[in-house]
Amino acid sequence: MEEIINVLDDEFEREVINSDKPVLVDFWASWCMPCKMQGDVLREIAPDLNGKVKIVKVNVDECEKVAGKYGISAIPTLMVFAHGEMQEKSVGLSSKKELSELLLKYM
Repeated sequence: MEEIINVLDDEFEREVINSDKPVLVDFWASWCMPCKMQGDVLREIAPDLNGKVKIVKVNVDECEKVAGKYGISAIPTLMVFAHGEMQEKSVGLSSKKELSELLLKYM
């Protein structure tokens, strides 16, 4: 199973809102250097999550509807969703340690 999935506007509700497990959503863009670095951190942490938290990437240039709905004005922005609701938000590059501490609450 894919540890990190990319979703489009029409997949967001199914993959994030209706997920049966917590979801870490990474709002990013291909031209954003901190976003590339955040992607590396996510790939590093994904195996440690043991499938207990889903990681979803949303490209803000391709998914303007979802990015607009959640008021994304700076990237990378990470959001944690649980039970269909946004629980926490982090703007800017997060370290593996910061992400681990953030996600521990939802595992």
